Amino acid sequence: MTFFIVNVEIPDQHARTDYDQYIAKVKPIVEGFGGRYIVRSENVTLISGTQKPDRVIVVEFENREALDRCFSSPEYRAVKSLRENSVKTTALIVEQA
Repeated sequence: MTFFIVNVEIPDQHARTDYDQYIAKVKPIVEGFGGRYIVRSENVTLISGTQKPDRVIVVEFENREALDRCFSSPEYRAVKSLRENSVKTTALIVEQA
């Protein structure tokens, strides 16, 4: 299994229209490529460190190839600017050994 983990910082909670549109549009794209959402939440509690993300997303894919197909697809490229222009993200790919 391969996991896609994203920490999201939402700089302006009052002006997040683009990001909310992204959230609505990206879910069917990810699921269409076999991604399964494990977590999509803004209910985040910091227990260590100094920077709490505003939102955390964890998506499970069958393998790295499926993840790469999803995020390099024309469908995803068509919506990713909604995220890029509205929030700051840190993304990780974690592959199960």
